[in-house]
Amino acid sequence: MTTYNEFLGEYRKNERGYASVFIIAQSCLGSVAAMAVLMQGIGIYQMVQLFLVVMGCMSFNAAVLAQLPSKITFNIFILSLLVSGLVLGANLM
Repeated sequence: MTTYNEFLGEYRKNERGYASVFIIAQSCLGSVAAMAVLMQGIGIYQMVQLFLVVMGCMSFNAAVLAQLPSKITFNIFILSLLVSGLVLGANLM
């Protein structure tokens, strides 16, 4: 838990700078995950995975644009990375 608190504290110090870098990072990971999903075909299972990836990325972008509190934005970022990473991993195996 201390690592999380350290990262959150660092994010709060320079929220605007980190938010812009995080948007680029999670968008890149999300687009790679979406590409991996679409390479598997266009079935209902793939569309559900694509929906999860897109919603994760869009929710973080919306949280930054809406200027939600730092902790909420940071948690959404972590959730977005986890969802994109899990979907990417599931489709590359």
